[in-house]
Amino acid sequence: MSKLILTFLLFIGTASYAQKVMTAQEISTFKQRVKAVAQKTKTIGSDFDQYKHMEFLSNDIKTSGKMLFKSPNLVKWSYTSPFQYSVIFKEDKLLINDEGKKSDVNVGSNQLFKKLNQLIVKSISGDMFDDAEFTMNFSKNAEAYIVTFNSKDEELKKYIKQFVLHFDTQKHTVVEVRMIEPSDDYTQIVFKNRKENQVIKDEVFRN
Repeated sequence: MSKLILTFLLFIGTASYAQKVMTAQEISTFKQRVKAVAQKTKTIGSDFDQYKHMEFLSNDIKTSGKMLFKSPNLVKWSYTSPFQYSVIFKEDKLLINDEGKKSDVNVGSNQLFKKLNQLIVKSISGDMFDDAEFTMNFSKNAEAYIVTFNSKDEELKKYIKQFVLHFDTQKHTVVEVRMIEPSDDYTQIVFKNRKENQVIKDEVFRN
C-alpha cells in the first residue's frame, strides 16, 4: 500500500517573491474568477516539468511530459523525459504504462486513494474552494495568486502536509502545483504551453 500511495504523491507536486496576504474582497473576487474559468474549461492539454525535492539529495529529480485533462474526471500524465511512463486516473482505476508494460489498480475501495484522486482532478481544474476538508490561506506576489490548502483529515495529513496552488494573475488558471509532505520533502509541477477546450478523444484515456 505504501508504494501505491507514493505513486499518487508523485503527481501532486514557489517562487521566492515576497508574498502579501489577500484581503477578503480580493479573495472573493479571485474565487469567482477562478470558478468562472473552471466552469468553461472542458479539456486541458499542457506540457509540464516535475521536480521531486528530497532533503538527502543535492539536486531535485526532474522529469518532463504532457498532461491531459477531460471533464469531469479524466486525467493522463505522460512522462517523456528522462523515461517513458504514463499514468491515467479514470473513475476508480489507476492505469499504468511503464515503457510498454501495462497494469491497472482498482483504488475505488480505498477512501484515501479516492481523496488523492479528487485532489489531482480539482488541482488541475482549479476548482477546490468548496472543499470543506481543507483550511485555506490566500496570498499573492508579482507573479501569482497563491492558495495553501491544509487538510483537516488526519489520515491524509500523514502523507500531505500542505497542498499549494499557484494561479496566473491574468488568466486565473493553475500554473504550478506543489505538494509538501510531513518531512518537508515536496513534489512541484510547473505547467507550460497550456491549451484549453481542444478536442481530446476518450481513446486517449485507455491504457
